[in-house]
Amino acid sequence: MDTSIVLGMIGLIGGLALLITLTLKGVNILIGGPVAALFVALMSGLPLFPQLVAEGAPNFVTSYMTGFTSFILAWYLMFLLGAVFGKVMEDSGAADAVAKWFVEKLGMKFAVLALVLACAVLTYGGVSLFVVAFSVYPMAISLFKQADLPRRFIPATLALGSVTFTMTSAGSPEIQNWIPIPFLGTNQFAGWEVSLIVAAFMAVFGYWWLKKIISKAVNKGEHFENRETDPTFDVTRPLPNPFLSMIPLLVVLVISFIFHDELKTSALIVALLGGIIATFIVSWKYFKAPWEAVSAGTVGAIIAIGNTAAVVGFGGVAKAVPAFGVAVDAMASLPGSPLIGAAVAVSVIAGMTGSASGGQAIALPLLAPGYMDAGVNPEALHRVVAISSGALDSLPHNGYVVTTIHSICGEKYSAAYWAVAATTVVTPVIGVIIAIILFSFGIGIN
Repeated sequence: MDTSIVLGMIGLIGGLALLITLTLKGVNILIGGPVAALFVALMSGLPLFPQLVAEGAPNFVTSYMTGFTSFILAWYLMFLLGAVFGKVMEDSGAADAVAKWFVEKLGMKFAVLALVLACAVLTYGGVSLFVVAFSVYPMAISLFKQADLPRRFIPATLALGSVTFTMTSAGSPEIQNWIPIPFLGTNQFAGWEVSLIVAAFMAVFGYWWLKKIISKAVNKGEHFENRETDPTFDVTRPLPNPFLSMIPLLVVLVISFIFHDELKTSALIVALLGGIIATFIVSWKYFKAPWEAVSAGTVGAIIAIGNTAAVVGFGGVAKAVPAFGVAVDAMASLPGSPLIGAAVAVSVIAGMTGSASGGQAIALPLLAPGYMDAGVNPEALHRVVAISSGALDSLPHNGYVVTTIHSICGEKYSAAYWAVAATTVVTPVIGVIIAIILFSFGIGIN
């Protein structure tokens, strides 16, 4: 193999390792992303500035900023409306009402299951993943305290309900289920039969494994430890009717279904806007500060899409170096089903970028044309790509993982991450294997 390719491969692997290390050290991803990308560029001999190359030739600055800005151009309105929707659901008490209803129906014995289901309903209803974690965390603290469960497992509980069986399932309004649509000509319900089976597996298996891990810790003498900084769940606050609170979630799902054929991914913009309006209608009198919630959602959207775009920019530089093309060709040429090559490629790229959406945004333009020309079923490819993107993306440098463990829950990585990895890395990996097997037998392929 050519020496420059070898150095490029070292740069890609070293850049990923550097990105993970910087993230674990607490360096902001908006800084860590460009620094890690710079390492990749230097190791690969990629010119740094556009002034040093012929017009249109690859260089570090242009490659990074093209990846960064193209992702924002494509998805900013979805992030914005998703974050605002989540904040108005939170401020109106609608999110709390839905979560509380599940807790009351299931009881303290099933505290972990109640939290998983509350996160799942909010996520599948269109509430941003980050907002779900912020919204449900105060209730998680209350439940784990009453059940005397080790608090270091709260991040894994929130993640299981938010970024596994709901995020990448058929019909989900989360962008991880929508990014493949323009590349494959599918819709958000692509491969729904297989998706239903895989989602059920991930939910049941993930919950069983999480409960087993928590029980093992409890049997060793671990218990809940109070902190002065713990949030308090306002039990005196009047909440809207839980069933009325679910109406905005249903509005998002119904509108996205009705308008998809006509508007494609833009249907999600209409759907989330409809969800925001529905929240104001059904929960207006319960709002604390509605316009402040809208402002907070706007700021949250900018931070969330900026973090994701930062790793997409890293991927943009990685994509510009020759070694990346060699790696993608090798993954796409794996023997056996083309779905295996797609799953491996998307998983690896999502792992490199630390982002399911970022991994898809980088991988699909490169992989989709070849697979479609080869006659791969687009619905099967859509579902495999979606599920596989939600596996290795949850390595330690993933934005959601960093935010949930550090910023929201205040836990140490050494204590909390391995349970998160069990539910958000290992479980989806098994899920995508099941999906490939089912599609290979013709299940869910029309």
